[in-house]
Amino acid sequence: MSYLESLRVFVRVVELGSITAGGRDLRLSPAVASNRVKDLEQRFGVRLLNRTTRKLTPTEIGRSFYDHARRVIDTLDEAEAMVSSFSGKPQGVIRLTAPLGLGRRLIAPLIPPFCEENPGIDIRLRLSDRSINIVEDAIDLAFFLGQPADSALKWRKIADCPRLLVASPDYLERHGTPSGPGDLADHNCLLLRYPRSPEYFWVLQTPDGPQKMMVKGRYDTDDGDVLRQWALNGHGIANRPLYEVDEDIREGRLVQVLPQTPPEVAQFGCLTPHRRLQDPKVRMFADMAVRELKRFF
Repeated sequence: MSYLESLRVFVRVVELGSITAGGRDLRLSPAVASNRVKDLEQRFGVRLLNRTTRKLTPTEIGRSFYDHARRVIDTLDEAEAMVSSFSGKPQGVIRLTAPLGLGRRLIAPLIPPFCEENPGIDIRLRLSDRSINIVEDAIDLAFFLGQPADSALKWRKIADCPRLLVASPDYLERHGTPSGPGDLADHNCLLLRYPRSPEYFWVLQTPDGPQKMMVKGRYDTDDGDVLRQWALNGHGIANRPLYEVDEDIREGRLVQVLPQTPPEVAQFGCLTPHRRLQDPKVRMFADMAVRELKRFF
């Protein structure tokens, strides 16, 4: 393995906080990844990482070396992107991330045909409903559902995504149907939550403007698909995007609750680090995804 490849291993190990995770991200075994880092330490005669049974952190010189190595890799990636833009044959790896349900339903089906048309490109898709640090995780393109915060990232809107409050007919028969937002306090609200999650309230559209409703429930999860399944099984009221539950509503498995005061519309789009904007393969995938995904909204 070349010196440059060892740099890539070291950078990902620092960013992901573990030899195993860094190696897995580059499709290397933990033993190989560990040897690459040791090779760098032997090359320079310094310790780059502090290792304990629970934690891996860069030493002071390791942090400085990481900053320089990250810039080297970014510069090389930009150079490769420039060359591929002239060759007309983009190649390399695109790292994508998306929320779980959205990623399974809408993003994952786009990948095989894209890769078949572009055999020089590999796709690595990571799905999570938790917040992801796009820069630290070296993500090229992040699909996002919600209200994007001010950011140094480039935001590209795809569509407005209506959200609905839904429950099963069985749940509503047993617990009653809310007639106004205030009635939600008497119901088991199914919540998407995780450490530092923003969803501790629902914002509903009312004739008087957006109204923040503090909601509670007996259980919550960090997986949106679990929320939908709990709602289908009659366990409470969920706040879900329309594309996820429209078929359930048409088939009568779920009923829209409080249709006169639905949740605020979410924005659906993608975020890109500015340094990736000119990468032809990232731009190609983003253009294709925007074109294909608009038909779902």
